[in-house]
Order: sequence, then C-alpha cells, then structure tokens
Amino acid sequence: MASSSPVRHAWRVLLGLLLVTGVLFGINSLGVYVFTDSNGDPASSWAPELALDLQGGTQIVLSAETEDGADPSAEQLDQAAAIIRQRVDASGVAEADITTEGGRNIVVQIPGPADQQTRERIQSSAQLEFRAVLATTGAATEFTGEDGIATPYPSPDPTLESTPTPAPTDGSDLSWVTPKLQAEFLAYDCSDPANDASNAPKDQPLIACDPSGQTKYLLGPTELTGTAIEDATSGRDPKSGAWLVQLTMNGDGADAFGKVSTRLNQNRIDGLAPRDQFAFVLDGSVISAPRMNGVILDGRPSISGSFTQESATTLADQLKFGALPLSFTVQSSDTISATLGTQQLQIGLIAGLIGLALVAIYSLIVYRALGSVIIASIAVMAILTYIIICILAWRIGFRLSLAGVAGLIVSIGFTADSFIVYFERIRDELRDGKSITAAVEDGWGRAKRTIYISKSINILAALVLYILADATVKGFAFTLGLTTLIDVFIFVIFTHPVMQLLARTRFFGGGHKLSGLDPEALGAVYRSRSAYREVATATVGRGAKNARSRGEADRRQTIAERKRAEALSKDRSTTAGSEGDA
Repeated sequence: MASSSPVRHAWRVLLGLLLVTGVLFGINSLGVYVFTDSNGDPASSWAPELALDLQGGTQIVLSAETEDGADPSAEQLDQAAAIIRQRVDASGVAEADITTEGGRNIVVQIPGPADQQTRERIQSSAQLEFRAVLATTGAATEFTGEDGIATPYPSPDPTLESTPTPAPTDGSDLSWVTPKLQAEFLAYDCSDPANDASNAPKDQPLIACDPSGQTKYLLGPTELTGTAIEDATSGRDPKSGAWLVQLTMNGDGADAFGKVSTRLNQNRIDGLAPRDQFAFVLDGSVISAPRMNGVILDGRPSISGSFTQESATTLADQLKFGALPLSFTVQSSDTISATLGTQQLQIGLIAGLIGLALVAIYSLIVYRALGSVIIASIAVMAILTYIIICILAWRIGFRLSLAGVAGLIVSIGFTADSFIVYFERIRDELRDGKSITAAVEDGWGRAKRTIYISKSINILAALVLYILADATVKGFAFTLGLTTLIDVFIFVIFTHPVMQLLARTRFFGGGHKLSGLDPEALGAVYRSRSAYREVATATVGRGAKNARSRGEADRRQTIAERKRAEALSKDRSTTAGSEGDA
C-alpha cells in the first residue's frame, strides 16, 4: 500500500493540471463568445494580439498649438508626450509608440485600429478650469414677444461697453457682466461649431455650454486650473449611488479652493443664486456646475453630474494624469503597416522551432526515452503559455511584440535546463545504488531546491529589466518572467508526477537500456551503501565497455567515496593475505 501512495498522489496532481488547463480555456471562451468590447466585437480571441511591430496599426500626428503661435518648448512637448502615454496605457492599449517630432508634433502609433474613445483620450487636452457661475439660462438664442412671435436676439453691437465698471473684486462679482458681454451671452448659440471656448483667456469671463448643449453659462475668470489636482478617482456616491469623480488637490490648490468655497457658500446663504455655483470647465465645456453646499477646506471636492461608469472613469483618468501643457489638433490619422511584418515573425517562429528541435534531439540522444518527458513538458508549457497570453490580451491589453517572441524562444532553453537538473539528480541517485523509484523521489528533493533558486534569479532579473528597461524591451522581460513562472509550475505539477508514474513501469522501472535509467550504463558506484561495485574485465570483448564503466564510476566518486573504496580494497587485500599465510 505504501508504494501506491505516490501513484495516487501523482494522478491527483495531473488531474489538477487538467482542471487548471480547462479553467483557463473556459475563461478565454467567455471573452470569445460572451463578452464584447466597446465596438461590439468579441472581447478576446483564440490568437494572441500582436504589437505594432508585427501587426501595424494607427498613426495619429498631433500638432501643438500655443496662444502666441510660437513653437512649444522641448520640456512642454516631452511632458505632453508622457501624459499621452499614460492615457493610452490607462485605456488598455499596450505596446504603443509615442514620440515627439519636428519640435511641435507628437506622433502616436497604436497597434490595430484605434476606436473613438481612444482617439478622444489622446487628442483631448483635458484643460480643467474652475470658474464661478455669474448667470445661466437655457440654450435658446431667441425670445418670444407679447405677440407670441419668436424673435432672435440681435447680434451684439460693437459699440456696447466692454470694460467692467467698477473693477470686479472677485470671480463672482457681477461687475464682470458688461452690456456687450450680456448681449453676447443672450445671442450665444451652443450648437454653432464656431463657438469654441476651449482656448478662451483665463483672466476673462467665459460663455460656455454643457456637453448636451441644453444649458449655457456665463462664467467668471479662471480661479483654479487642473494643475492643482493631485489625484482623481471615479466611484459611486454612497448616498445617491450616482457616479462621480472625487478630486484630491495639492496644498496650494486646497488653500485656493477653500477660499472660493467660503465665498460661494456665503452667496448660497444670502440667496444669490446662481452665484453659489462653481463650474468645472473641461476644454471649454461645463461638465458640472454644482452648488456649493458647504465650505471645503480639505481639498477633496467631487464632480457630479450625468455620469456613467465609463464617462466617470474616462474623466478621472484624464484628470489624474494631469492637464496637457499644450492644446493639440489632429494633423493626420493614418493606417500604418507593420514595421517588421509577418516575414520577421515567421523568421522568429522558425528560430523557435529550430531551437525546440535541437533541444528535443539533444534530450533523446543524452537521455534516450527519458527525453520524451522533456518534450512532453515543453509541449504542456507551450499550451498554457499560449492560452495565458490570449487571456492577458483580453484582460490587460497585452500584445506580443518581436521582443516578446524572443523571450518565448529563450525560455525553451531555460525550461529544458530545469528538467536536465532533475534527471541528473535522479541518475546520481541511481549511481549511488538506489532503486529507480527511490532515485526519483530523492532526486526530486535534491533538484527542486536548486531549480527554485535558479528560477528566482531569473524572475528577479526579468522584474528589474521590466521596470528599468525601455518600452521596446519590456515585452521580452514580461514573457521571460511569465514563462519562468509557468516553468516552475510545470516542473511541480507535471514533470515530477509523470516521473513517479514512469518509475513504476516495466520499461523505465526495470532500467531498460533505452530508458535512460539503466544503472549499469550510468556506471553505478555502489551495489549498496557499504559494498563498492568493482567492474570485471574477464573477457576481451567486454573490455572496452567495462573500461568505460570503470572510468565513469571513478569520475562519479567523491573524495570520501574514493577513500572508502580504497579502505575496503586494503581490508580485502589484508584479509586475503592472512588467509594465504594461514
């Protein structure tokens, strides 16, 4: 019964591997047949997503615009490129290439087609402004007289007074509303594309509309900008359950907002609506204009409005990664071909197959039938790696680049190395005179410590490379670390259980010459722990083979084993001499 316990354990472990594999395929099946993306396409597929260098994709060229028309500084352009990269990464697009060009352009290259939401994330400058509300009304541009006839508001007369008198004292002062500004506000058409308020001067009042175009606002000058924001997160209001964006401001922003909230709250107490409202203006559009219900001194205001989960998350991402120091227009948007293409991918795959074939040939030559265990282990690892990459493409947007393919190819050698260490430990135990079943168990105990240490170093190297290396190398580090983890998993849950089962078969357990576990061919040193095996040289025909076995045995002996063998030989010689004298 004792000998059957490892067998039952091995079958249970292999059954667990089968269940894990089934679960992984089931998870990816959900992405293929159940879930869809924002475009209505399947969220996952049965093929890994390819990166820009292998698949091609979309190239968007953004041209920077400054208020005075001058070229932006290199620092501004680099900062904008870094923010755009963060936005693209947050949208789930991996392996994007973002560079600056010509002193005022940013080139964004995205694998595959770019959906509208991703384009908006890239193009939007996300210039957030905090402005006090001076007046608000519907989006109408006409009024109905006593006769019931609708009459459009007249165009503002250029001669109307445009200078505030007296000088305004704060952002909520009605002195900002000059006769000319009042006429412009009444005639302002929210549906007119020409009325773009995204580049309005920050020190002047602003006329803007909400995103739906149903309400227009007359706002005071900018009192805070998006640079005051330290963090932004989306979530649900614990009371109403509505989606909102929670802001966390830095020290200066918290102080400034505390003063503004104090003023607006006093206007609320005095009944001066709508001057108790504070508008959050994003790129010239009023995304929310809540009333101030209290003094906020901790620098944690919330933006509420008609948000969905998606729109709240998108806005939080834009604000979290900061406002772009520049505004941009799309200069061009084109489909680009792969920079390396299918030919390089085929070359990489051929190189991988050649490496795999060489490993298989080497394993079969050196380990004979035992090499089939190495080949089977690599095959199982390939299946798990493939399906995990498909799942990661769905869940985190991972895309396989040529550098990632290189990481997969390199992992073949690392994987075979683990099995070689294990098999050599088993063969060492056989040379020590143990049975094959005992050698498998003891070799496992000795090999796993060595393998765990070596794989830990590999994972640490991949982690450091992923953190510190350029984006083009991250794919290599990621696949190298992933395959190393899978290698350890396969070693524990497949290779060792299979060896436990094979050791109890007639072919392997009996030490067949082609099994790779023949103690005689391995030059076993001991018949037992106390009996040294001497190689006979009785016949000429077997002289060469016995000499090789003797040499193998001598090479495998440790210093202690040699001393013990010499002592046993002397004892036998002394005993033989005494018997001869007698």
